[in-house]
Amino acid sequence: MAEVDEAASSNTLDVNRQAVRIIVDDAQAIAVAHELAARLAPGAATRDSERRLPYEEIDWFSQSGLWAITVPKAYGGAGVSFVTLTEVVKIVAAADPSLGQLPQNHFGLVDVIALTGSEAQKQYFFAQVLNGKRFGNGFSEKGTKNVLDLKTSVTRDGDDYVVQGTKFYSTGALFADFVPVLGLDAERKGWLAYIPKGTPGLTVIDDWSGFGQRTTASGTVVLENVRVPASHVLPAHRVSEFPTLNGPVSQIIQAAIDAGIAKAAIDDTLGFVRSRSRPWLDSGVERASDDPLTVREIGHLHIQLHAAEALLERAARVIDAIAAQAETSEDDVARASVAVGEAKVLTTEVALLAGEKLFELAGTQSTLAEHNLDRHWRNARVHTLHDPVRWKYHLVGNYYLNGVKPARHPWN
Repeated sequence: MAEVDEAASSNTLDVNRQAVRIIVDDAQAIAVAHELAARLAPGAATRDSERRLPYEEIDWFSQSGLWAITVPKAYGGAGVSFVTLTEVVKIVAAADPSLGQLPQNHFGLVDVIALTGSEAQKQYFFAQVLNGKRFGNGFSEKGTKNVLDLKTSVTRDGDDYVVQGTKFYSTGALFADFVPVLGLDAERKGWLAYIPKGTPGLTVIDDWSGFGQRTTASGTVVLENVRVPASHVLPAHRVSEFPTLNGPVSQIIQAAIDAGIAKAAIDDTLGFVRSRSRPWLDSGVERASDDPLTVREIGHLHIQLHAAEALLERAARVIDAIAAQAETSEDDVARASVAVGEAKVLTTEVALLAGEKLFELAGTQSTLAEHNLDRHWRNARVHTLHDPVRWKYHLVGNYYLNGVKPARHPWN
């Protein structure tokens, strides 16, 4: 466990940064994602096995311009479609799902600025993102009744706000330039304080010990009377009080990560079966890749993956169509939440299935530590616990059967 000196960490992050690429359109975003994935993939297994935190790699990622692709065109960004955003996340997550997860909250926080920020806040924060600055997160807490039962407070004090509390599951905070922290005021309304690294009283502790997604550093953030200027505090409660797409946007990014994990597991299964596995003695074939029951299972995995990807793309198109409208209604948000929920069921299931089937089809040799192939299942199992997929079935069924709209929050 390591406690981080915020000022020193911030300086270290900035010293070696190069100029940030400005991505201008969807096609460039996809091309850059493939380019970055090819650079990230070779070291992914080693980073996982050694739990080597990806300080250098995350700089490659943000310098690529991909962290800024959702900044609206009016503010100098690419303003890519959600179809493109999910494809970018899926491509990067297939190369290294920990790195693929690191900007998931960042993109949601960019959306919060677009939805609730003042014009001055939009200009300031969007410029920061275009310059390669990264948002981490300080949302969830341990030991409370549920994920919305927050103890952290955000209290107005003159021209500032004061933030007090402790957060966990703080994905990306260790690598961030701003740590946005969600807290409640005296009326139990949520506010997001975008706290710059180096702010007195802000401490990030690397105590994440999850068996999957091991290099996300999703540990603890401690806030001891942290003073934040009002210009850095946004009314997060508005994204749920009013019909917005923030919940579906947050969720579709989660689903895209799981689709990437599934793709990586299936690709490694193919490579191992082709090059190392032996056919079962009763199959009567010379190569494992000709074993008819193995062939059948590979076909099933691909059908499941392609079905998940199709629902993921369909959900992204639903969000894109709604986002293009002048106004967003409650019915629109419900429709988007259900479409994303359907996709998330299949991306969750195929990620877990692919991670488990790898060993069945590749055989005993694939379990050797030198291959570290268990990382796929470990990553899928840990990441898909973000919210229970059993409640996605309930959400979808309740909508179609009883016309019940999903509750509006970041998990729907």
